Parts: sequence; C-alpha cells; structure tokens
Amino acid sequence: MSESIFNLTWLIPIPTALAFFAIILFTNPKKRLSSNVAVGGVVIAWMLSWAVAIMFFANPEWINHPFDLHVPWIPMGDITFHMGVAVDAVTAGMLFMVGFVLTMIFIYSTGYMTFPGHLDPSLNTDGLDPRYSRFFAYISLFATGMLGLVVADNLLMLFIFWEVMGLCSYLLIGFWFEKKYPDPKQITPKAAGLKAFLTTRVGDVLFMVGLIFLFIHAGTLNFQEIFGNHEFLHELAASTITLPFFGSVSWALVISMLIFWGAIGKSAQFPLHVWLPDAMEGPTPVSALIHAATMVSAGVYLIVRMSPLFVAVGHGHNGVMMFVAFIGAFTALFAATIAVAQKDIKKVLAYSTISQLGYMIAALGIGAWVAAIIHLLIHAFFKGLLFMGSGSVIHGVHHGHEHAHAHGHGGHEGYFDPQDMFNMGGLLKRMPITGWTFIIGGASLSAFPLITAGFWSKDEILAHAWDGGHMAVFWTLAAGAFLTAFYTFRQIFLTFFGKPRTEASEHAPESVRAMTWPLAALAFFALLGGFVAVPKDFPLIGGIASDFMARLMEEQGAFYGLHVAPAAFNWTPALISMTLALSGIVVAWLIYGWKPLPAGAPDPLRRWFGPLYTLLENKYYFDELYNYIFIRPAMWLAGFFFLFDRQVIDRIVNWVGA
Repeated sequence: MSESIFNLTWLIPIPTALAFFAIILFTNPKKRLSSNVAVGGVVIAWMLSWAVAIMFFANPEWINHPFDLHVPWIPMGDITFHMGVAVDAVTAGMLFMVGFVLTMIFIYSTGYMTFPGHLDPSLNTDGLDPRYSRFFAYISLFATGMLGLVVADNLLMLFIFWEVMGLCSYLLIGFWFEKKYPDPKQITPKAAGLKAFLTTRVGDVLFMVGLIFLFIHAGTLNFQEIFGNHEFLHELAASTITLPFFGSVSWALVISMLIFWGAIGKSAQFPLHVWLPDAMEGPTPVSALIHAATMVSAGVYLIVRMSPLFVAVGHGHNGVMMFVAFIGAFTALFAATIAVAQKDIKKVLAYSTISQLGYMIAALGIGAWVAAIIHLLIHAFFKGLLFMGSGSVIHGVHHGHEHAHAHGHGGHEGYFDPQDMFNMGGLLKRMPITGWTFIIGGASLSAFPLITAGFWSKDEILAHAWDGGHMAVFWTLAAGAFLTAFYTFRQIFLTFFGKPRTEASEHAPESVRAMTWPLAALAFFALLGGFVAVPKDFPLIGGIASDFMARLMEEQGAFYGLHVAPAAFNWTPALISMTLALSGIVVAWLIYGWKPLPAGAPDPLRRWFGPLYTLLENKYYFDELYNYIFIRPAMWLAGFFFLFDRQVIDRIVNWVGA
C-alpha cells in the first residue's frame, strides 16, 4: 500500500505545472477562472504531498531504504542521467510543509490581488489587478519549482528546479514593473527583480561548477548513490588538488565550498544577502512564497541534502563545517541588528528571514542537523503567517487611506506609504483577526517560551551549540535571539497598539475571508507545530508532548552516516534562551508599548543612538559599497566594450567589406 502511494510522488509537481500552461494558453483573458485553475492545481498538489508525507510517517521503516523511482533521461556514452523522485524523512517533512503553505498563499492571493493600490482604479473596473491571470500563472510555476526540487532524487534535477525558482523570483519581484517612487533612491520593483536575479546568479554559477566537479569524481549526481556510499565520500575527502594561495586541499572541501556558495546566494546569507530585502517590492504573496514555502528555504534544504559531503571534509571544530557555522551565526546577528532600525513592516520581516536562515545554517555547521530541519519547517509556518499578516495590514491601511480621501476625512496629501509602521497604530481594534494571528506569529518568531513552535525549534539549536562547546556560536545566536524578540514586538506595538497615527489606520477595515482564513490556519501550526519535536528529557513537558518528528529525522540522519544525537537537556542554555526572549519583549514594551508613540513622533532609538541608528537604518551601507565596487566598474566596462564594438570592430568589418 505504501509503495503504491509513493509511486504518486512524481505527480506532485504536475498539477501546478499544468495550471501554469492552462493559464498562459487558455484562461488568461478570464481572470477569476485563472485564479480558480491555479488554486485547484495547488490544492491537488497539496493533497498528493500530504498523502505521500503521511504514508511515510505511518511507515517509518522506509527510513532505512528510501523510496526512489527513476527513468532514463539523458544518455552520455557509458553514463546515463536519470530523471526521478525520491522520498525519505526529509522529503516527507518538506512535502507536509510546502504543500500546505503554498495552498494557503494561493488562497490568500485571490483576496490580496484585488484593489491594487499602485494603479488608477479606472484601469481595473473589475477590482482585480490588470495582470491578475499572469500573477497566478507565475506563482503556479514558482510552486512547481519548489515541489520539483523537494522530490528530485538527483542534483541535476534539483538544479533545474532551483533555476526555475530563480526565474520566477525575477518575474514576480518585478511584477509591478511600472511602479515608481517620489524618492529616486528607493529601489523600484523592476530594479529589485534584476538585483535579485543577478545576485543569486553569483551563487548559482559556483553551485553549477561544484556539481560539475562532483559529477567528474562520482560519475553520478543521484543522492542515494553519492551519499549512501561512505567509502566514496572518504576517498573524495582524501583526494587533493593544489590551488594558488591555498596549497593542497581536499576535493571534498572544494566541492563543498562551491555548493555552499549556491546556498549562500539562494538563502540570502552574508555577503550575498542584499537582494532579499529589496524583494519586498513584489506583491506580498510573493514575499510569503519567497520567505516561507520556496526560494530561500531551498538553500538550507540543499545543505541538509549535502551534509554527508560536508561532514566528510571535517568534523567538530574543523574545516568547512565551522565555516558554515560562522557564516550562519554572523548572518543571524548581522541581519537582526538591521531589522531593529527598519520602519517598513515587510522589510523588518525580510531581515528576520535572513537572520532565521542564519540560525539554520549555523545549526548545520555545528552538526545540529535535526534541529536545523525542524526550524526550517516551523519557520515556514510562522513566517508565512507574518508575511501574509503584513500584507493584510498593508491592504487595510491602503483601503483606509482611500476611504479617508473619498469621504473627506483628510489624511496625507501626495505620496503615502502604507507599509510604514509609523503610519499605523491601533490596528488591533480595526483588524482583530489579522492582529491576533500576527501576534501569534510574532511570538513564535520571538521564541516565546513553552507555548510557541518557534521556541522548541530555536531552543534546540542553542542547546546543541552549548552542548557541543561552540560557545562563540551560542552567544552570537543568543544575542540574535534577544534582538529578534525586540524587533518583532517593536513591530507589533507600532502596528497594532496605541492610537491610530494616521487617518488611514483609523479607517482600515479587516481583510476579506480569503485573506484571514489562511492566517488562522497558519497560526495553528505557529503555536502547536513545535510539539512534535519536544526533547524527551525536557522537564515535565518532555514526557507528555511528542518528539515524533525529531526521532524520525534522527533515524534518517543516522542512515546517512551523520551523528545526530539530540543535545542533552541543560538548564543553563534553556534559561538563557527564555530570559533573552522575554527580555527582548519587555524592552520593546517599555519603549513602544508602555507609552505608545503619538502621530509624527520619531523613533526613540534614533534619538538615543544617533549615528548608529542611521548606520543600521541604511543597512551598513552595503548597497552603496557594492554599487561602488561592482556595479559602477561593470557599467563602465559594458560602456567601453559597446563603444569598442561600434567604433572599432564595426569600422574594421565595414572597411573590409567596402
């Protein structure tokens, strides 16, 4: 029975792919029909995903012989590439999360993509975005990319679906390509899409080179054939290459580093982090897709899959693993500091995503393989909830702004930013469903002790860092945990509490049910999702709650030769984690909640920290630095070669032909 269900795995990406082609070829002129086709496709994919995932959970004996179904694809002499799908515990967990979150985002999109605020209402008399059908075609293809990546049984197929998502991110971030801002320094959606595409290409090129080297040595890119062969991994680690400046290094190290740069680009880790905050220029459902169900999760998923290769290079405090941990821990704290000074409701969440992905990368670096996977899954639920909640807020504030002008209530003249938290306030009364679900998501992101899913996943990462003696990683992530709680509740207090600071927030309505029901569904997992991974030795709760998912992943990791024993419970890191989370919330309340800011008041942090606040607000000026180091020289070279082609090459050709 279970194998017959697993045979359906290859169908999982098909419904959304068919929806994409149906919309662009047939239903494009009929907007509502297009959205129905897209939602229908993703619901079918969700049901197939859950059928496969639940069947695997019910039959854990498949852990020791993961399901793999493939057919010949590309013959190359003695070697043939196969196209196939595979199911193990990691795949099952990802399918459970991805299928559900995608479905919630698609349903939410049917409500969000009405009343597009950037266009003249006269251009969309039906209340829908003029490119409504195109939007649903793009997100269907995006969903296909992530679903295909999750079920792929080899790195070549994974890379193809990886690139499909890269294309879709470009198309969707720049979806409102005609949008302009009064401030010329503010990036436009068109430029943001190009920035995301080019920045992630840096990592993708290195990733592709790593795959080529791996194929040369292994003769295959199939996960089971490579990572199930421990003898090959040891041989790869023992074989060396001499590199300038580095001397003799292991081929496993070279390949691992190249592939890791692919993950750095996709998961927006330092120093390739600059594209993700600007990706907020796309419609909010796109932000939820990128940050929760697809795209950035793919980078962490890649490292999860490649962990046997990374471990083969060096264990513990040595080699590539500690480099991975350093990048993750540094990014977690670095991004958290920037989030503290942002005023755009979506950009706060964008930097929190970069930070939380840093936690996962750091966890993989210190060997906390199971904790990284659990946090990846749980993060998707509460981050999807937060982004969709922020979209509901933006939708409501924009409606309120239009209402204020239409009915003569006054309000802002000229450009009004509905994403600026300082234009909000008091929205909990106006938008109670959005508000309370957002608070639940924020509490989970902040790792509010014991009652939120985020606490159980993040606490386990800190416990592993402490238990393994990785003190630098532990304290860096602990500092990030304090800042996470602070900036999250800063956001909550500025947005939902106090009195409305503008007419827009005074008249903001609650969103339609198509937008609020998905919020409620995701809030359920943001609260209770962590109770499938409660450590067995955790006092009182450990013996009652389930550690089902954690045990499943531990057994799967052991099958791949990874040392994934859970961290022993220790009161010290647990109390530090809880204290820091609660302290961050209390500090945010003292500054923004106790005496809510009145209309027009500046951020108190700006008064207190002055130049430091400006530095954080401007993201350490990395955009300006990269523009000076990379963009300007590239544009100069492009201009030089253009003139050389026109003035030299063309003249020579014309002279010869004369």
